[in-house]
Amino acid sequence: MKLIETERLFLRDLVASDRHSVHEYASEPAVVRFMEWGPNTEDETIEFIERSISARREKPRRNFDLAIVLKDTGKLIGACGIHVSNPESREGWLGYCLNRNFWGKGYATEAARGLVKFGFEKLNLHRLFATCNTKNLASAHVLEKSGMKREGHLREHKWSKGKWRDSYLYAILEQDWK
Repeated sequence: MKLIETERLFLRDLVASDRHSVHEYASEPAVVRFMEWGPNTEDETIEFIERSISARREKPRRNFDLAIVLKDTGKLIGACGIHVSNPESREGWLGYCLNRNFWGKGYATEAARGLVKFGFEKLNLHRLFATCNTKNLASAHVLEKSGMKREGHLREHKWSKGKWRDSYLYAILEQDWK
């Protein structure tokens, strides 16, 4: 079932049969080099999909890990997510990861914009944020093109893959989006 529709994409809940398409990009070192996770083993990919499926049972639902699917072919090209991290403050965060065969075509920006719209229109959020590795300039551009503003540079923000990582913090407020 699609939750979000954009010009070229459907963003839908992940299902067990997505594991091969997800593992295709999640196991590739070049794709996950800026992520906190990966490269995934097959078991790690299966665990991610199982967690995503079980999160759908939350009441109210706060975690949406979604497949990014091309409308015209039905091919799963990545995943994205929006997560309500602080319901009292109406705050959430988003993220995305795409198969590298589909980089540079605007799909990440389109998915991120779809998540922003969903966050404000359907989840009634006030603030959405995202972080990205400071070396991941492509992701920083995606966040900027989705309407987010850089709010800061977080030094040694995350312990990832055996070393400290700096992150950029991006956010968009409901009134910025409107």
